[in-house]
Amino acid sequence: MPLLSAFNYLMRCACCSGRNSHHFLQSCYPAIVRKPCRGSTKSVHVQNLSTTRPLNKSQPSSIRETLLPFSAFLTDHFGRQHNYLRISLTEKCNLRCQYCMPEEGVTLTPSQRLLSGEEIIKLAALFVQEGVDKIRLTGGEPLVRRDVTEIIRELRKLDGLKTIAITTNGITLARKLPELKEAGLDSMNISLDTLIPAKFEFITRRKGWKHVQRGIDKALEMNFTPLKINCVVMKGLNDDEICDFVELTKDKLIDVRFIEYMPFDGNKWKDSKLVSMDDMLSQIKARWPDFERISDQANDTSRAFRVPGFKGQVGFIASLTKPFCGSCNRVRLTADGNLKVCLFGSSEVSLRDILRGGATDEELLQVIGAAVGRKKKQHAGMFNIAQMKNRPMILIGG
Repeated sequence: MPLLSAFNYLMRCACCSGRNSHHFLQSCYPAIVRKPCRGSTKSVHVQNLSTTRPLNKSQPSSIRETLLPFSAFLTDHFGRQHNYLRISLTEKCNLRCQYCMPEEGVTLTPSQRLLSGEEIIKLAALFVQEGVDKIRLTGGEPLVRRDVTEIIRELRKLDGLKTIAITTNGITLARKLPELKEAGLDSMNISLDTLIPAKFEFITRRKGWKHVQRGIDKALEMNFTPLKINCVVMKGLNDDEICDFVELTKDKLIDVRFIEYMPFDGNKWKDSKLVSMDDMLSQIKARWPDFERISDQANDTSRAFRVPGFKGQVGFIASLTKPFCGSCNRVRLTADGNLKVCLFGSSEVSLRDILRGGATDEELLQVIGAAVGRKKKQHAGMFNIAQMKNRPMILIGG
């Protein structure tokens, strides 16, 4: 009997077994049935295995009220519900940013070992079925993948998926954006680390600053607002432009997000290059003393601020100095099909191999659930992370 069907059968048996229902369920499915809290009047604590199966209103209220409204496969041991999936479409990129790719480059995975478009949609549909309602497409540079528009169009058909977003360097964005929007793209983040063309070429090891500016203008023209601009801040390189980036938010619906420089394989991270959120705030408040905190969105990695009277806002992604692990709702799927539950963790599991091996959806969910279940409470801290083996950022997906 399939797992979900067996579970539903046991639930029906438990509803008829009175006060012994908890012990009955726990003996059969100990991993998903928790002991009742001391002093609780509710006798059964069960994690719902699938959001696609509506609750039976004829069940006793003591059973219905204790079923969690989110898939157990995507809920970790700390109660974090992972409704946000980031999918890397490719390891290739048309830039060579210093913080993302080693100077000597990376060895690309052979194309036959990368997820096909059909496999991406298959896995995405499974995650959406279990409660994921936001998918972000990353890379590498996702727009260098030829079937990116078709992938977005197929994702748009998934019932329950609310948001399709993309993170791009913007090099080819102006040309491709109309077809991406028509296919169903909802929002985007554009990576830009300097407003100075010559410095752009130094950071990215490529030309293209004017193309990114055209992409930003096109996105605003097509009402992708607020438009998020991601800026990785590195001491001695672009920290002198922080206030210039804030100035971008004066007359445009732009959300500039300053990102602390993070350690990944091959990017030569040093704590001396780190500009902390507090240091950035001090610099901004020296120019705009009334720079104020505003409310964040649920599970947002960015702490939001604004200059009063400015149209846009500013955010800080302080992964190292002010970690937000406690509210993390993200999992990542690499271009070669590995599930990565923490950006800074080295633990991965290949969904590609399991899928190509003929696994059923329920078998895939068991693997996904096990991986999410092993997710740690928080990352190891920036100095430990710097010593740990991990992929270069380009092979993870931004």
